[in-house]
Amino acid sequence: MEQCTAEDRYTRGWNKLKEIDGDVGERVVAALAPIAPDFGRLLVEFGFGDIYSRPQLDLRSREIATIASLATLGHAQPQLKVHIEAALNVGCTRDEIVEVFMQMAVYAGFPAAINALFAARDVFEQRDAADARAHA
Repeated sequence: MEQCTAEDRYTRGWNKLKEIDGDVGERVVAALAPIAPDFGRLLVEFGFGDIYSRPQLDLRSREIATIASLATLGHAQPQLKVHIEAALNVGCTRDEIVEVFMQMAVYAGFPAAINALFAARDVFEQRDAADARAHA
């Protein structure tokens, strides 16, 4: 396996984060800076530099796995919304996202699925509003 420096991992992770989340990921890391700048760096290096950059799954599959996992927690709406945005950014459809959350009702229960569906509704509405403003 190729040896990478922390800076290599950070750069690779930052590029992957921008590819997936655009400015949203940058805002998350910036929001962490005042309280835990090292955590933001770890998130970029490990989460995106090491894991999201692996070739075994495409980004679409990774985001489906991520939103399913976050939905099962039932209480991670901020992170779930970021990853619903990311799922849309990498090619998932709204119908696919909704279906993932319906599937999670079987394994995580209806309350967790409902919370996830409401998070999706919020993201979809925000996207629709942004699109309407852009085309006005």
